[in-house]
Amino acid sequence: MLKVLIIVLLICVTISLFSGLVFLFQDTDRSDSKRTLCALGIRVSLASLLILTISYGLYTGELQMGVNAPWHGVVPQAQAKE
Repeated sequence: MLKVLIIVLLICVTISLFSGLVFLFQDTDRSDSKRTLCALGIRVSLASLLILTISYGLYTGELQMGVNAPWHGVVPQAQAKE
């Protein structure tokens, strides 16, 4: 369930990013438009919620780092025997 929420938040952040870009190009001639600023605020809020969701998942143990990840420095057993 948490992984689905993270994917949905990533998709929403991406949609907000591209909508802000579209608003930026459409509103270049109008100085009173605040649509780009609103899209930025939504994107920052969604990104903060995404970071909090990932932090919660790591804290509760629902999300875990991979044990065999390359940055952990674990040598696989096949290479250790050689």
